[in-house]
Amino acid sequence: MASSTFADRPIKKLCLFDVDDTLTPPRQLVSREMFDLLAQLRKKMAIGFVGGSDLNKISEQLALDGAKAVEQFDYGFAENGLVAYKMGKELPSQSFIKFFGDTEYKKLVNFILHYIADLDIPIKRGTFVEFRNGMINVSPLGRNATIQERNDFEAYDKIHQVRAKFVQKLKETFPQYDLTYSIGGKISFDVFPRGWDKTYALKHVEDEGFEEIHFFGDKTYQ
Repeated sequence: MASSTFADRPIKKLCLFDVDDTLTPPRQLVSREMFDLLAQLRKKMAIGFVGGSDLNKISEQLALDGAKAVEQFDYGFAENGLVAYKMGKELPSQSFIKFFGDTEYKKLVNFILHYIADLDIPIKRGTFVEFRNGMINVSPLGRNATIQERNDFEAYDKIHQVRAKFVQKLKETFPQYDLTYSIGGKISFDVFPRGWDKTYALKHVEDEGFEEIHFFGDKTYQ
């Protein structure tokens, strides 16, 4: 039975949505149609977003008409739920660096940067490793790439498996680290402690007693 927090919602279920390629095209603004649809859905049941990016990036994508993303959803989960909001209020967060430690983190990042430096791909841009609160995001292309460059790399990667080979090398080199490598989107993959994927967000909703929780995303087969 759902708590009194959502007593005004006739359907006692929760719908969680991925951001990129679900609520919006990658790194682009939500459409008016989607924005209005979510507002109507929220009148019937609880809704939330779950993104791998940091909260600033997600907020830029979901802030239409100056609205704050964490106020337009009942739940807001950035970095797979390591940064969490409920009804616009921040919940306790977790930290990748506290869990992993600076010494081991430096070994991992140094290896990643050397690997990318030796990688022969058509183009490279900037920001190859992005440190986030709950994970690191690794992009062989670089996150500063344009939308067209991202699309071109995605097509190249489907043929040459650049990211898949990179992930396999990391698993072989650092078997002692209990990490998960998640390939997603067009140009990058996330690295985080095992269990810190998007299911981590569920820890923040367990006490609400929803009858069902539904997750909608573009890549839900892994």
